[in-house]
Amino acid sequence: MHIEILKIFCDLAQLQSFSKTAEKHLLSQSAVSQKLAQLEMTLKCQLINRQKRPLELTKEGQLVYQAAKDILERYEQLKSELNELKSSSGSRINIAAIFSIGMHALPDYVKKFMVKYPNVNVHIEYLNADKIYELVMAGDIDIGLVAIPKRDKRLEVYDFEDEPLVLVCSPKHPLANETQVDIHKVQFERFISFDENVPTRVWIDGILARYNIVVRPVMKFDNIETIKRAVEINSGISILPRPTILQEVAGGTIKAMPFSNENFFRPTGIIIRKNKILGQAARYFIELLRKKVR
Repeated sequence: MHIEILKIFCDLAQLQSFSKTAEKHLLSQSAVSQKLAQLEMTLKCQLINRQKRPLELTKEGQLVYQAAKDILERYEQLKSELNELKSSSGSRINIAAIFSIGMHALPDYVKKFMVKYPNVNVHIEYLNADKIYELVMAGDIDIGLVAIPKRDKRLEVYDFEDEPLVLVCSPKHPLANETQVDIHKVQFERFISFDENVPTRVWIDGILARYNIVVRPVMKFDNIETIKRAVEINSGISILPRPTILQEVAGGTIKAMPFSNENFFRPTGIIIRKNKILGQAARYFIELLRKKVR
């Protein structure tokens, strides 16, 4: 049973047409019919009801179709892995991350990955969440990293890191002397937020609404770095993931306090297109992000 015959059969099942399948494989319709007959003879069962228009799979055909798809997917994966072994420098993993994750969470994982795969090129792009979803769906990006990941039947979604959320303010702000803060003290404070279409904004708004807190929005931005700059000059306070402000806290330009009410956090996630063929190195990188390997 040859791989090419399985490919022809799968295309015949999907296209429901001998002529379209023949055209796709640059064969005659007679040749396609012969390949099908050869497969049916090998498996000793009828796979397609030829009396139906468009063509329909028999129950046996449906079973063989699902198995053939699995075999072809595994075969493509095998070829990808063999190519990785053949090429010591040609392999590449394409990753897209929102800026905050790419800058603050991802570097340590890349360092660990490079110890095991020093010849694999890890290409990282920093993009907004909508663009990451678009490129992952299109297959142009192997791995996406986003905050507040959306569930989608076309995606495999895995948990990445839960980032603690803290109150941030300028050292000159009255709240800067607190060791921890009751979230109700945020009420009516001048607040620097994310733009409305940023998932983290929706997440933080949900926390504030749960505690019936109203803030005074004075500025809004689409990224954490600009929010930090506004906080540093005491334009207002904000709520940000703790990993993203460690450098400013160490430098004394921003004060960060946990909340006394509960441990708030921002979930982040790994997104991969379902059924995407990934090589051994890419799959290892995903396992590394999921903390399945060290």
